[in-house]
Amino acid sequence: MVRFKKFLEKDINLENVKNSDQLRTFEITIKNLPDIPEEFDEFAFATYYGERAISIVIGILEGKIKRVMLGFPDPGDPDNIMALSKEQLEDFLNQKGEKIVQFFEYITK
Repeated sequence: MVRFKKFLEKDINLENVKNSDQLRTFEITIKNLPDIPEEFDEFAFATYYGERAISIVIGILEGKIKRVMLGFPDPGDPDNIMALSKEQLEDFLNQKGEKIVQFFEYITK
């Protein structure tokens, strides 16, 4: 997760965040994106780790990225995100880390 630290405190580019066609090139889809973000808001995206969905939740405060969470969505409660084990996270980042970095480069200013 260290590779994503450089994106903390960066401004979000709302136009790019909403460009679902471009996001698909990173193998990412939009799950929850407010039309007009409030002072604090969360943007939710999804990708896949093998056959399992992975949620990417980005906490935004005053237009800047404040936190990034990766996890498995709970099938019974999609608002609940279950953590990946250390091994799963390492494997996931080995498989998709570069695409996730490209995604963050695209959605930040």
